[in-house]
Amino acid sequence: MTAALDVQRLTTRFDTRAGTVTAVDDVSFSVHRGRIMGLVGESGSGKSVTGFSILGLIEEPGRVSDGKVMVEDTDLRSLSPERMRSMRGRKVSMVFQDPMMTLNPVLRIGDQMAMAVRVHDPMPKARALERARDALGIVGIPSPEERLAAYPHQLSGGMRQRVAIATALLHRPAVIIADEPTTALDVSIQGQILAEVRRLADETQTAIVWITHDLAVVSSLADDICVMYAGKIVERGTAEEVIGQPRHPYTRGLLDSVPGQHEPGARLPQIPGSTPQLSHLPSGCPFRNRCPRATQICATVPPFTSIGGHSALCHHPLEAA
Repeated sequence: MTAALDVQRLTTRFDTRAGTVTAVDDVSFSVHRGRIMGLVGESGSGKSVTGFSILGLIEEPGRVSDGKVMVEDTDLRSLSPERMRSMRGRKVSMVFQDPMMTLNPVLRIGDQMAMAVRVHDPMPKARALERARDALGIVGIPSPEERLAAYPHQLSGGMRQRVAIATALLHRPAVIIADEPTTALDVSIQGQILAEVRRLADETQTAIVWITHDLAVVSSLADDICVMYAGKIVERGTAEEVIGQPRHPYTRGLLDSVPGQHEPGARLPQIPGSTPQLSHLPSGCPFRNRCPRATQICATVPPFTSIGGHSALCHHPLEAA
């Protein structure tokens, strides 16, 4: 079966005064229709840059220097800027962390969504508004007809995020990339949106890349997980494998620092040090200066070691059960 999204050896670099920095380094993964892939890592690991690279939204001094981004049978990197614009929203969409990056504060919700429809499907505005209304209903917004007449500031943060998700769904794209869309929401609203996203993936068969730093979120949402560190994917597998039996020491450290894993009031374990600057990465494994299992061989480039489809970029992977 052809993947809805197949990323092959994606590499993105930024030319800075300190030299060329590789923010996304030889990243490969695929997502099939109806599945959700969690892309997880600390701030600065390259998650969001990966999402923007897929959409062709990297601007100077950045550039996607290598790799393929296949959406169904089309390589997005081979398209002209005009053709790429026609693909955004129609075949691949993005939901941003802040819905106000998507919504125009001076236009009504219905007008904005109708414009998004008519960019790709010319039709009377009345029909476009009907499609917008239906999309709002799909994401669980009550009284969608009334919401079409509202301005963004009249909606709560959770409601605005649902509007952003509904806008991404207007053309039933093959792929949606969601860049930490629930980070700024309270826990109860976050839970509602996660449940809606899981339902939408199952019903619409859209492939979703869910970018987050929160392993607790992806453990209940994602089918598959890729863990990123310093621009590289260091572990990938099904959610059950990565959460239940992590093989990379970095993934183990992320899981150990989740508050729900420990007694109330107990001091949380933490990964020592901080994410290295991409312009000053250590040789070999980028995690070796923070890793409790590091040895001299870690100064050389680690291999991917795999058990079935579960793999880790590590010289000393944790033993699998």
